[in-house]
Amino acid sequence: VQLQASGGGLVQPGGSLRLSCEGSGFTLAPYGIGWFRQAPGKERDFVAAITWSGGSTYAADSVKGRFTISRDNAKNTVFLQLSSLKPEDTAVYICAKAAASFFYSESDYALPSRYDYWGQGTQVTVSS
Repeated sequence: VQLQASGGGLVQPGGSLRLSCEGSGFTLAPYGIGWFRQAPGKERDFVAAITWSGGSTYAADSVKGRFTISRDNAKNTVFLQLSSLKPEDTAVYICAKAAASFFYSESDYALPSRYDYWGQGTQVTVSS
């Protein structure tokens, strides 16, 4: 079971990036997928999550209206569209597989302990 995150890079403030999280060795479709980010010296923070069907999405307040999570189960891939990027968005972005098909509580999607497989992350740097 592997999760491969890609799409990161260096972008100017106000710019956009599209991150991808591709599953390898298993099918993403039955599971919720979350994106987290971690800046140097800081804790891993929840960014966004999507349910197994894509019918519901959740996002941290700091990224609502700027980041959009989506999925294409046919491609076994989850995407995170980053827009209106700010320097404080600089971090390693990591995707993770939820340990269950769904959680009854929306707040569960924001808890790292609810995820059982993690990708290696992709660096996003926002700087002029």
